[in-house]
Amino acid sequence: MATTLDIMPFGGVRENGMNMYAVTVDEDIFILDAGLKYPESDLLGVDVVIPDYAYLVEHADNVAGVFLTHGHADAIGALPYLLSDLQVPVFGSELTIELAKLAIHNQPGLRDYDDYHIVKGISEVRFGNVTVSFFETTHTIPESLGIVIETSVGQVVYTGDFKLDTTALPYYQTDLLRLAEIGQKGVVALLADAAGTAHIGTPDHESVLGDYILENFHLHKSGRIIVAAVASNIQRIQQVVDAAYKVGRKVVISGNDLEKVVRTALRLKKLILPIPENEMFVSLKNLSKLPADETVILETGRMGEPIRHLQRIAHGDDRNIKIQPGDLVFITTTPSTAMEGYVAKTRDMLFRAGATVKQISTDKKSSGHASKDDFQLMLNLLKPQNVIPVQGEYRVLNEAYRAAEQVGYDDDHVFLLAKGDKLRWNGEKFYLGGSIQVTSTMIDGSGVGDIGSIVLNDRRILSEDGVFIAVITIDRKKKKVIAPAKIDSRGFVYVKTSRDLMHEAAELVEQTVSEGVKNTKDFDWGNLKNSVRDALGKFLYEKTRRKPVILPVIMEANQNGRRRRRTPSHQGNKSKTVGAKSAKKQSNKKNTSKNNDKKSGVKTANHKPNKPRRQRKNHKSNKQVKQTVDAK
Repeated sequence: MATTLDIMPFGGVRENGMNMYAVTVDEDIFILDAGLKYPESDLLGVDVVIPDYAYLVEHADNVAGVFLTHGHADAIGALPYLLSDLQVPVFGSELTIELAKLAIHNQPGLRDYDDYHIVKGISEVRFGNVTVSFFETTHTIPESLGIVIETSVGQVVYTGDFKLDTTALPYYQTDLLRLAEIGQKGVVALLADAAGTAHIGTPDHESVLGDYILENFHLHKSGRIIVAAVASNIQRIQQVVDAAYKVGRKVVISGNDLEKVVRTALRLKKLILPIPENEMFVSLKNLSKLPADETVILETGRMGEPIRHLQRIAHGDDRNIKIQPGDLVFITTTPSTAMEGYVAKTRDMLFRAGATVKQISTDKKSSGHASKDDFQLMLNLLKPQNVIPVQGEYRVLNEAYRAAEQVGYDDDHVFLLAKGDKLRWNGEKFYLGGSIQVTSTMIDGSGVGDIGSIVLNDRRILSEDGVFIAVITIDRKKKKVIAPAKIDSRGFVYVKTSRDLMHEAAELVEQTVSEGVKNTKDFDWGNLKNSVRDALGKFLYEKTRRKPVILPVIMEANQNGRRRRRTPSHQGNKSKTVGAKSAKKQSNKKNTSKNNDKKSGVKTANHKPNKPRRQRKNHKSNKQVKQTVDAK
């Protein structure tokens, strides 16, 4: 029976980040990375975005495992959510696995999950007729790996994030000999990192970037240095620590995620300190005691993303770090195209707060991804039959397509896939064998996937035109409005200076509702609210050329249809009085009877009706049971 081979992206194509790809060999599914992406500016209130992996959950019995290339959020960030629905083995390098454990630690239901498997560049894992092996690559985090899935029809290779740097330190070096060996065996398809192919020129070596950081530390003689870095960019953190030591400064770590990553890297000896830890690092609570010219603050934000937290600092919203005149803010991350406007705004805020701002990407060509030359060299080393550029927007993937053309590939052997596309092998070549609907899942707080296009559109309208609220009360039985409309607004107009507009809007609401309640036979709350919404929408747009979110609130009087009879309070009092008189009367009778008995010399015992003994026992037993239940 011929081997079936499918390749399907769930993320990481035609977008930045969120890498996740599935290779299906016969009935076994191999998941390559499970990453997230940080939201762009139009995703209001969304924390992160992860792939839609519903298809993988439906085929859970066929999933062989998740294979991770490195420990950045774009490769492991979706893992906590994926494992919550699909508990399968996870494979990765030692550092990658430790960072994955940090990522899922607080995920409900995964505290006891422990199906991790540490692999190296020389490791092989067998799954029936399929062998999964690895190769070492260069990236901004140690122990990055590429993945090879060896099948009977050839090898499928996934590079993960990579670049080629001849000056790379140990734990960061690419195994070029291993790449040549893989190429000799025959590669049927290559999923290659294309994120850097659209950049003009070759990125600077990391040794050059390290010298650049040190130079700026030397130039800033007085004042603090605040460094914004991605939490998992271990190489950049190493460069900052080395530079701080050489200029005689201490490092203060700001951010729980960053601190966890640094502690993990130190424990695994992937981050090397030039002096003992207690001499290199100062706790955040002692920041005020440290002289400004001896301070380096290393900051990052939630889930390791530094720019949004940096803007909070610039705005004065961080309780621990306030921008001071003379501070140098050093942004050492390269923002995506979608984030460039956000970064520019953040820089402006920092300048206004009195800081000097430096950004590594404006002075140097800093990237953790393959340049066009690196991409083409990878093609020449592996000699794949088919090329699938991944990791980048469509324009970036198209640049990779042009780069592949320059080294001899034609249209039939380069595939620019979309999410959900099924690239299928027919025994001779790949073809597009249909697709499934794969969207993006947005995470907002603890909510997973409950934010969709409708909610985002409402948030956008609220952010642009505000909300307009109309409250009115009706009596459906009498077919009339019984309380005038009350109008309020938030983020639309200033109410005190728009009284005429509010008055006209209130009259329009009353008129619309009055007409709507006349026909009670076909009365419908939804239709009534929609008629108010439509009338107000047209009126407000004519007056202001704005389209706020309109919230009509229609209340009904006498909702139960009739009043409940209430017992007059004086009747209760009368009853009590009568009861008191009756009791007094009976008491007098009793006393009279007693006196008569005394006069007659007859002894009368106080008669108390005794409960049967069995009943008293039962009563006692019931009391004991009740106490026991209460104790429980």
